[in-house]
Amino acid sequence: MGPETDVVVFQCRNPIHRAHYELFTRALDAPNVAKDAVVLVHPTMGPTQSDDIPANIRHLTYDVLKAEVKNPRVFWEYVPYSMHMAGPREAIQHMLIRKNYGCTHFIIGRDMAGSKSSVTGEDFYGPYEAQDFAKQHAEELGMQTVPSLNLVFTTEDGYITAEQATAKGLKPLKLSGTEFRRRLRAGEDIPEWFAFKSVVSVLRQEAQRSA
Repeated sequence: MGPETDVVVFQCRNPIHRAHYELFTRALDAPNVAKDAVVLVHPTMGPTQSDDIPANIRHLTYDVLKAEVKNPRVFWEYVPYSMHMAGPREAIQHMLIRKNYGCTHFIIGRDMAGSKSSVTGEDFYGPYEAQDFAKQHAEELGMQTVPSLNLVFTTEDGYITAEQATAKGLKPLKLSGTEFRRRLRAGEDIPEWFAFKSVVSVLRQEAQRSA
């Protein structure tokens, strides 16, 4: 990897499932990303919310997934940072941190670092405020943004965008986080379109240990 290589960074704080993987590997095809670019998966590994998966378990899921996919264009590192859920301004902070790691492009997700209103319980920030704020300051920061695709899984076409699924009249398959955790604890099957076998194995052991 040369000094001029584009490095697209994917920030996360949870285990990576199929949709995440499809999202950050497809980011390599974004029009503002060079053909020889690579992805840096860069999870935050500091303390998180009380109901999140412990850091040591998350770290293990990343290790086993790295071994499972063996993708030469995907690199894995970890950042000692705790999410503050501070919305658009935290998105800017993440861009600055990743710039210091040598990244050139940052994937901005929907309602990144978003939080709920303590009064209404509704989302405090708009779904695209972080994306718009990051784009507004991208040139000043010396980073480019890559919006995250809204991907869904369909039986007919696999992972496609929600817009493509609607246009083709295809019905996306869904598995809620609540149902996913229930299946983990119960030892029930989890479809491979949703999660990687290696990651499921780690999370199932943790779920059953904690039950």
